[in-house]
Amino acid sequence: MSGQEIFVIIIIALLLFGAEKLPEIAKGLGKGMRDFRKATDEIRRELETSTKDIRQDINEVTESIKKDVTDLSDKISKDVSEVSDSIEKDMNDVTDTIQNDVNEMSENIKKDVNEVSENINKDVNEVSETIKKDVTEVTDSYNKEDLYDGYYKEVND
Repeated sequence: MSGQEIFVIIIIALLLFGAEKLPEIAKGLGKGMRDFRKATDEIRRELETSTKDIRQDINEVTESIKKDVTDLSDKISKDVSEVSDSIEKDMNDVTDTIQNDVNEMSENIKKDVNEVSENINKDVNEVSETIKKDVTEVTDSYNKEDLYDGYYKEVND
């Protein structure tokens, strides 16, 4: 309230109750306010006293829960890390095994290709030799027939 409002209230109280009753009213009003404050402070103290144990219990429970959550979180992080490391190790082992298998298969394929290539070259050489022999035989046979034919032609002529 502003100063003007209080002044207006005091003038109205003076007019209603008169100058003689005003000090008694103010005294009673002051005593009532004092008692009200005292009761309020007493209630506040009583509430603080009675809730002190409850607040302390709540703080203890809160700290206990925080500790449990932290411990659980640390344990979960540790477990996840262990599982992750194990999975990574297993993946590396599988990768190494696959790489070794691929290298082995590649070597086997190269070996088989070289073997097949050698066999084909050998077979080609054999066929080539056989063809050369056959051509030589046919040529020789043809030349002999030409000689016989030439001889018989001369003799018959």
